[in-house]
Amino acid sequence: MLDRRHSHVARRAAFLVICACGSTGNIRAADPAAPAAPAAAKEKCVWQGELLAGAAKINITPENTTHPVHDKVNARALVLEIGGKRLAFVSVDLGIYTSEHLVAACKEKFGLSQMVLSSSHTHSDPGGKYKEFYEAQITQAMDAAVKNMFAARISAGHRSFPQLGFNRLIAREDGHTRESWVSDDHYLCENPDRIPFGPVDPEVGVIKIEDTTGQPRAIIMNYACHADVVCQNYAVSADYPGVACRRVEEAFGTNLTCLFVQGAAGNIESLIISSRRTGPDDPFQTDYNSIERVGHLLSYEAIKLAKSLTPKPGKETTLRYMNDSLKFTGRFDKNKDFDVHISTILLNDDIAIATVPGEPFIQLQLDWKQKVNLPQPFVFGYTWYEGTWPNYVPDIVSAARGGYGADQNGPTMIEVGSGEAIMNKHLENVLRLTGLMREAPGPVGWTPGDRWMYIPVPRTNNSASH
Repeated sequence: MLDRRHSHVARRAAFLVICACGSTGNIRAADPAAPAAPAAAKEKCVWQGELLAGAAKINITPENTTHPVHDKVNARALVLEIGGKRLAFVSVDLGIYTSEHLVAACKEKFGLSQMVLSSSHTHSDPGGKYKEFYEAQITQAMDAAVKNMFAARISAGHRSFPQLGFNRLIAREDGHTRESWVSDDHYLCENPDRIPFGPVDPEVGVIKIEDTTGQPRAIIMNYACHADVVCQNYAVSADYPGVACRRVEEAFGTNLTCLFVQGAAGNIESLIISSRRTGPDDPFQTDYNSIERVGHLLSYEAIKLAKSLTPKPGKETTLRYMNDSLKFTGRFDKNKDFDVHISTILLNDDIAIATVPGEPFIQLQLDWKQKVNLPQPFVFGYTWYEGTWPNYVPDIVSAARGGYGADQNGPTMIEVGSGEAIMNKHLENVLRLTGLMREAPGPVGWTPGDRWMYIPVPRTNNSASH
């Protein structure tokens, strides 16, 4: 239990579809000399035409939950359609949510080509025993979204602001990192001093869907920070993402649905938190003002950003995506197999989305956003559609430095280098989707038998580098 003295106010004409399926090479983060993994399944699709969209929200708080309900948990669905082809994003106020049955049923019932499930990772959800109820409610939300499709336009942006979170794996005297809830002679448990340890990503990302009159109808809010501001509260709560979504919806009116999608928050904790209770009978009460404050600070920036976004002119939208599966082993248990499925999505050649199941670490997000070199890069962490949920996915340096989720999480740890392999595959897929990555050898410039000489070109301040 935390010391209560430190109770803190703790991102061409007609529809065109090209679908090509085939096998890819072996994708592994392990030793190249290791036995080859099964070939990964790859799917590439390109849609172009008028964009239709539909969104809906539904309460997924069970009536028979055994926990007190502080605030309800919800599911929100967004369906994008081009020329009869549909892709669905579903965000849920749950800790970790996957359902092969739901994805398969929704694909069949609503004619979806792709459906991804994003968990906010609240640590105060009703629990996993309500699987059938969740599926039924999410299906209803999908049905409502599909029945209320409208001609749409899309825009996106990012906005930096003073960070809400800190990196909870803090370097200690021996060079290794330990969790923020482990005190030493220098640092106090849970960082009551609110030291902004890094790295963190200070950006919130917004994808805005509006109708042809300019009225916002759906917003995806993407931010990387653990949703455990009121962890161990022994009550149902959507935590700060629920507050942030509610405030965004209130700001734009009843016709708007706001989906919260976590970023790579595996090692990011909120600077504002409530102290933890020891159990449901603990007389100490959770400070829910903490989630109101974090939710307000995040939503303020998201609302301001959303209001500044304007879609590009033109009636057509281009949506491209590639699906891949990557094979890994366990870090400590070499008999453990991970089949990690990812979807790389490109909208209008400037909005890039990388979906990552499990809890990726923030350095993976920072590196990918820099490397992808597109105007609007998004990492959708805690986002699944098929395959293994890999739990924590650290970057290599974090895996070496250690701590919770980096080298502590029992035998379920994924092999070192898997995080970089996942994000590199996303980078490769973006380059394929943009057409920069050639699918055949490039033009011949010279052969080994040619004689040639390099002549340096003087550079000026206005010259480009070659």
